[in-house]
Amino acid sequence: MSFSSLPLQLALIDSIPSQYLLIGSTILVVVMGIMMMFIRMKSSEKPANAKKIIIPPIGMATGALMYISPYFRVTFDHTVVAILVGVLCSLLLIKTSKFHIVGNDIFLKPSKAFFFVLFGLLAFRTIAKVYLGGEFHLGELGGLFWLLAFSMILPWRLAMLWQFKKLQKQL
Repeated sequence: MSFSSLPLQLALIDSIPSQYLLIGSTILVVVMGIMMMFIRMKSSEKPANAKKIIIPPIGMATGALMYISPYFRVTFDHTVVAILVGVLCSLLLIKTSKFHIVGNDIFLKPSKAFFFVLFGLLAFRTIAKVYLGGEFHLGELGGLFWLLAFSMILPWRLAMLWQFKKLQKQL
């Protein structure tokens, strides 16, 4: 995709009825949330390391490039609210993500509460997206929810890295 064709591609997106885009993106988020649950189950079977903890927010950070286009930009007030909601939601993830030492390795401790928290956050996000879908332009809504997700994942992963490093010193 070249930047010169971006206005054409955004015009094509605008030509699709917004309810279809809202439904499609909601289905995609639900599928990704379910995949996250399976990935989390598998990750608790293997030793953790710092790289596995920090790569997801680094990879997600590339999504900030969407703000190059005015189509995705949000106001300062909405940015602050999205970040605050994301940080508050991250506290639930932090509380349900603990490590433990097994032999000479550090493992993520499986938590049944994590799945309920993740499902609750997924439901909250879906309901908020449907509710706000009529209030915001589709690009702005995408920018808001990316910001909310990033501000939830970054503190969570930094807290996990801190816990991991703390246990690593004990080894």
